[in-house]
This record gives sequence, structure tokens and C-alpha cells, in this order.
Amino acid sequence: MSTKKLNQINKQIERIKIELQEMNAMRPGTLSRQYKSPRKKVGAYWQLSYTRRMKSHTEYIRPVSVPEIRQQIAAYKRFKTLVDRWLDLAIEYSKIKMQMTDDKGAK
Repeated sequence: MSTKKLNQINKQIERIKIELQEMNAMRPGTLSRQYKSPRKKVGAYWQLSYTRRMKSHTEYIRPVSVPEIRQQIAAYKRFKTLVDRWLDLAIEYSKIKMQMTDDKGAK
């Protein structure tokens, strides 16, 4: 039973690795539309905000670049989801492996 579960986990991890290899440009952050005069909604511009290595960053984004930046942000979110899933699977794999070792040692 446990060997079967370990094989399933390995297959899932391999699928995650393949998807990670196929990823392209990515970047963290939140893209928002800001206004120079918010009450009148005048002077709209795009702003990207993110935190990296415990430092907050803000960049102005040209309107023509907005679709590309949105794709990069979505790619980063997918990357984070995949890495989190990989870690969950790795922890589960380790626990099963340790349990199998303990079971063999107890016999």
C-alpha cells in the first residue's frame, strides 16, 4: 500500500516539474490602476507593487505593457502554487518513507 502511494506522489511531483520547466517570464506583484486625482478619476496610470527580499517596490507600467504584466503575474501565482504543492507532496512522501522504515524496524 505505502509503495503504491509513494509511486503516486512521485508521478505527481514529476508532473509538477514538467510544468515548472515549461514556464516563461513571471514576476510577483499586484497591478492596479491609480489616478492623479482619484475623486475626479483624472490622470489614470498603472502601478505594479510587490515585496521582494523584505523590500517594497513600486513600478509604473505603460498601458501597452499591461496585458504582458498580467500574464507574468498569473505565471508567478501558478509558480507559487506548484512549488507549494510540490512541498506538500515532498513532506507527505517523507512521512510515508519514515513510517515504512519504522514499520520494518519494529518487526
